[in-house]
Amino acid sequence: MSTDRIGELLVRQKLISLQQLRKAQEEQRKDGTSLGYALAKMGFVSDQQITDFLSQQYRVQAVDLGEYEIDPEVLKLLPSEVCERHKIIPVSRAGSSLIVAMADPSNLHAIDDIKFTTGYNVEPVVSSEASIMEAVDRYYNQETNISYDEIMEGFDEDEIEFAEDDLEGEGIDLERASEDAPVVRLCNAILLSAIKKGASDIHVEPYEKQLRVRYRIDGVLHDEMHPPMKLKNAISSRLKIMSSLDIAERRLPQDGRMKLKLGKGREMDFRVNSLPTLWGEKICMRLLDKSNLQLDMTKLGFDQKALEDFKDSIHKPFGMVLVTGPTGSGKTTTLYSALSDLNKVSTNISTAEDPVEYNLMGINQVQMHDDIGLNFAAALRAFLRQDPDIIMVGEIRDFETAEIAVKAALTGHLVLSTLHTNDAPSTISRLLNMGIEPFLVTASVNLVLAQRLARKICGECRIETEVDEQVLVDSGFTEAQSNKPLYRGAGCRACGDTGYKGRVALYEVMPMNDRLKEMVLQGCSTAEIKAQMIQDGVNTLRMAAIVKAIEGVTTIDEVLRVTMGDGEASDGGGGH
Repeated sequence: MSTDRIGELLVRQKLISLQQLRKAQEEQRKDGTSLGYALAKMGFVSDQQITDFLSQQYRVQAVDLGEYEIDPEVLKLLPSEVCERHKIIPVSRAGSSLIVAMADPSNLHAIDDIKFTTGYNVEPVVSSEASIMEAVDRYYNQETNISYDEIMEGFDEDEIEFAEDDLEGEGIDLERASEDAPVVRLCNAILLSAIKKGASDIHVEPYEKQLRVRYRIDGVLHDEMHPPMKLKNAISSRLKIMSSLDIAERRLPQDGRMKLKLGKGREMDFRVNSLPTLWGEKICMRLLDKSNLQLDMTKLGFDQKALEDFKDSIHKPFGMVLVTGPTGSGKTTTLYSALSDLNKVSTNISTAEDPVEYNLMGINQVQMHDDIGLNFAAALRAFLRQDPDIIMVGEIRDFETAEIAVKAALTGHLVLSTLHTNDAPSTISRLLNMGIEPFLVTASVNLVLAQRLARKICGECRIETEVDEQVLVDSGFTEAQSNKPLYRGAGCRACGDTGYKGRVALYEVMPMNDRLKEMVLQGCSTAEIKAQMIQDGVNTLRMAAIVKAIEGVTTIDEVLRVTMGDGEASDGGGGH
């Protein structure tokens, strides 16, 4: 059946409008995809509607590939090239017949090709092109020899090195090393694929009957591959060797680093942690890409007033600026951008970090080693004997660190640090709970900044969406905001069908003005401080998220996922 005929039938059944058909046909001509794929990509119909429609037209059973676990022996019958060429995937065998999911069951050329390749009779079932291509990618790219070669595309293999020494090693050429053993090749593929997909973390997780590799992309974990179980110990050993960890020690957690040199001057650092679990060692790797480190504060996502307040507070000669939020909310990036702005030849800057994530020229960075007594408090004491102007403490975790940081802020030093709290007002409560006197808090703290990271809508497949008015009201939208259009991502190849690509920071910036200081001294609650903060014109995290949703940067789902409503209880506890 021709695509024109399918388009006409979809219009006739009122699944799409004539205008939507014209737009999809233009997209189809531009990308060379099928009409069904173009319609789904643009959000005019869902994959399920396309599948059901094709099933009715061809009188062939429809299958949901997301609910199938295809036998690896069946997959071996057809190479991935054939599947990609014809938009098909084998689903199962039944005697001398091979059941094959097809985007176009009337494609006799494809059916003949499958018969010739496999020797089986073909029983077609129908599925949408998008779900077939996703399944082909999911199943066939688990094979290392295929995915490794695909991953290596775009990298100059002679320039990719694994530097053994953290500071400056001669490096091992990954391509030559990959000839040594399949496990080396597989580990290289895992690392390089994560770099290409823009992952922030890699999780290699052993379970009783499965080894799983997951990537965190834009703050959300995605299943990537399931390597053979027999390689479980070999993979963890290889990654530990690359990170200079003790491969004989499998009972205790360990921390290490590795560095890949990717050519063209680009380097990628990996922070590696091994954790002994019930079924073997779990390896977690944080990717630290200096080339993606955004040190320009104007591009972080601040609104104008918040940026002015933040800049004003970090350029004061002394006092504390506290950045709060859960792990992975971008606190380090915000602090590094502040340090980058303050980094002058005339200024002595020292940082105590655990771990040091990025190396910054002109800043004295100190790595913490709790096992030998070098903790935040000890580093802070040492800094005060080093003629400092600006001090950055990775995290205030206890009374001792908080006390020294406050004293440093009161004796003519600018102190930057982080805390794990849910929002800006609860940070004050947290310091008081640690044992810091209220008059010391008000005298030392210049500003508190709370932040979160929300996923951005993919620019390739952004479409307008309808949201129930009650949901908007419950979420904190004002009447005027409720009338504005909202958007979502329909899902396309550019964003891996998630509808999201990249992240944007949300900020709640609370300068400690005289009114707030008076409230702290009077022992007012966190809720009262928050109410005063809002009265002073500060946007809460939820308000900042709503603004980003109205601007079409993020979705209402992300607003609800990463921020709490302003009426919800806020304590001074951790932000996990």
